[in-house]
Amino acid sequence: MSDAQQSTEDSQRTDAGAETDQVGEELRTESHDPAVPEAYAAFMRTGWGTRETELPPHPVADWAARRRTALAEAFPGERLVVPAGTFKVRSNDTDYRFRPDTAHTWLSGNQTSDAALVVEDGEAVLYARPGSDRETDEFFRDRQYGDLWAGRRPSLKEMSDSLGLEVRHVNDLEGALATSAKTRVHRGVDARVDATLAGDEGRDGELARVLSEMRLVKDEWEVGELREACDITTLGFEDSVREWDRVLEHGERWIEGTFFRRARAMGNDLGYDAIVGNGAHATTLHWIENSGAVVPGELILLDMGVEGHNLYTADVTRTLPVSGTWTTVQRDLYSLVLAAQTAGIEAVRPGAAFLAAHHAAMEVLAHGLEDLGLLPVSAEEALDPASKVYARWTLHGTSHMLGMDVHDCANASLDVYPRGDLAEGMCLTVEPGLYFQPDDLLVPEELRGIGIRIEDDILVTADGSENLSAALPRDPDEIVEWMASHRG
Repeated sequence: MSDAQQSTEDSQRTDAGAETDQVGEELRTESHDPAVPEAYAAFMRTGWGTRETELPPHPVADWAARRRTALAEAFPGERLVVPAGTFKVRSNDTDYRFRPDTAHTWLSGNQTSDAALVVEDGEAVLYARPGSDRETDEFFRDRQYGDLWAGRRPSLKEMSDSLGLEVRHVNDLEGALATSAKTRVHRGVDARVDATLAGDEGRDGELARVLSEMRLVKDEWEVGELREACDITTLGFEDSVREWDRVLEHGERWIEGTFFRRARAMGNDLGYDAIVGNGAHATTLHWIENSGAVVPGELILLDMGVEGHNLYTADVTRTLPVSGTWTTVQRDLYSLVLAAQTAGIEAVRPGAAFLAAHHAAMEVLAHGLEDLGLLPVSAEEALDPASKVYARWTLHGTSHMLGMDVHDCANASLDVYPRGDLAEGMCLTVEPGLYFQPDDLLVPEELRGIGIRIEDDILVTADGSENLSAALPRDPDEIVEWMASHRG
């Protein structure tokens, strides 16, 4: 490199991994990127045709508009800022695949990064980062946003036409927020947005609460998305059993990879890290390492869910006998958990307490543990909230809300969720389990290292409930038949 070339490159580079283009915009580059002479840069900025296309209306557009109206009515006369978030670093200069903040996409349908939705006086504007301008270096040099590095982003017009709302450039956001309007921000999503406006923990927290509580009852479109996620999840479970010979050869990792393939082929991603726990690994509630062997004669717990293209996720668990048939002990314990889950599902109906499913399931499990001779007191004494000694072997609650987040509506008031009542359109899991740790000296040796959970996604209907994941069998005999049929 000549001295002149080196001087040009040094003047462009602002720090390791960051450069500016000819108009002063910062670029996401890396220290190992080759130098870009001005002649090459100038040549790259010429000779490009337009690529704008007509995107069809997004199916959520009308639903999202109604949601924004309801949100504005909850905070009259105020400005509400709901950002999408930005990329998160996985390692050095590599980022995780972007997934937008749930509240942002629920209100807008937008799934591009670095955007922010502003709702004010009943009007909504999406501030977004469009595709790269061909008059700058971004499109061919920027690793994070450049079209030639990261793929084409839609234009402002394309986003507006598809989402059915006004879209402006994200560079205009700071100026739009400079006025003195009373403002609430959905914080903790985008540090740059948080830094733009001074926070008010109480007011901003109330916005987060309302956004969560608005999502508790799913509309018709959302229910359809959840059904689809459950249907694809069923296919992923079937794929895993079809490849059982490879599972036995390669272990838990093979199921994780097989299910992920289905999730990416027909959806957006996994709704959460898959839990594939063979044997004693099943007693670790969030075993996501998935690195163990799959051993004939043992049980394997599969907790997996597909996130659809519009970010609604399933959350389903099945516990299967690796050999395709149950031992007597395995079947008896499984049947106890199944009875608890059945009782929990039957408790789900409009007007019932959210915790009704949990209490019904725990009643069954506590009496089952008493029958096994494990409780130090009677089942009724163990069920007393001041005792709960039965929970040594159950560990977790039976239900959580489900939607765009696998643990949905997490910022709702505790008096609404989990201490509130169920309503038609809510979707929740029912997932009791029994877990006997391998080093638990209070249980017989034959039970140690066994973990069993059964989980389904339950929609509250007008007169009861519907199991959206019922296509996957739960009955122990049906599981044997199902495994045999898919193994061919």
